[in-house]
Amino acid sequence: MEPVVLTTDRLLLRTVGPADTDAVYAAAQDPDIQRWTTVPSPYLYEHARGFVERQVPDGWADGSMCTFGLFLRHGDLRHGDLPHGEPPHEDLPHGELTGMLGVTMRSLGTAEIGFWAVKEHRGNGYVAEAAGAVARWTFTRLGVDRLEWRAEVGNRASRAVAERAGFTVEGTLRAALNNKGVLRDCWVGSLLPSDLNLASTAPYLPARG
Repeated sequence: MEPVVLTTDRLLLRTVGPADTDAVYAAAQDPDIQRWTTVPSPYLYEHARGFVERQVPDGWADGSMCTFGLFLRHGDLRHGDLPHGEPPHEDLPHGELTGMLGVTMRSLGTAEIGFWAVKEHRGNGYVAEAAGAVARWTFTRLGVDRLEWRAEVGNRASRAVAERAGFTVEGTLRAALNNKGVLRDCWVGSLLPSDLNLASTAPYLPARG
């Protein structure tokens, strides 16, 4: 799969590469990112290089993980210019990195979303805005019928973003998240195509009663 570019009202969502190593490294020094996500701790420059030079391109290439850097937009790129995703171009205008978001394929028709926000850009709704755009792309272009969100119990910032993006929190899973070798309880939520008024690949019959 070739990387795609998506846009929202305020953001340009694109893959990351070597030119973004410094920004990724600086953002991941945040203790909250190291505490609540599975990034290495301490986070070294070599980790950032491995992420942008191997992990991200490999995930796109084999379709296992689609990773987007969330960049502030500037210039004259208009909302909707690339609504369905187009190959990225080096000259696309973009500003500061505000966060990272990835969609990992888990099983047939099911994927999991994960994200973090740059400390200085939290509280502006950027990640929720990006999650909505990526979810719509995931449902319409990847044949996904269930997009899951998981976060360690207590990560209220992640939960707030997920709920703002339309996810329904379904409960708590025991010992379902392994963070740096420690099993932790996690919240789980889901977003379905029908939540965005989109069709699924197969009919959905919700349980009643």
